[in-house]
Amino acid sequence: MSIANSTETVIWQGKPSHFLNLKAYIFCVLFFWLIFPLFILLWKIIQLKSTKYTLTNQRLQIKTGVFSQQFDELELYRVKDIRYERPFLLRLVGRGNLTLFTSDATDSLIILQAICQGEQLRQQIRNLVETRRSNRRVQEIDMFNG
Repeated sequence: MSIANSTETVIWQGKPSHFLNLKAYIFCVLFFWLIFPLFILLWKIIQLKSTKYTLTNQRLQIKTGVFSQQFDELELYRVKDIRYERPFLLRLVGRGNLTLFTSDATDSLIILQAICQGEQLRQQIRNLVETRRSNRRVQEIDMFNG
């Protein structure tokens, strides 16, 4: 394998939208006079700010956590299928949920919530998965008992 093929480059970075917490935000605004909802509001904002998605030409990296951080990585050749959904409320703000079905032992289902440009990202991931499988000479074999 040549050095050129092993260079990892960032393709896309994103975060979930605050629109995910719309119900909690409305609740907090309605009951702000109780003071406690303001702490809930602040916590929800911090949680979303601490989630970051990074797609490279080799893997998808997900960083989450406020006090304790968790870093998950998914090698792209492990992606089996991709689903892009745009629920009504997320469509209003140009966002959607991208679901990756994988053969990864720890994360067989990965959901990138409320991301923008999801349709373009879906196509990019699909192309990167095929390229990565080809470079690593990986093939997917489905076995059925029947």
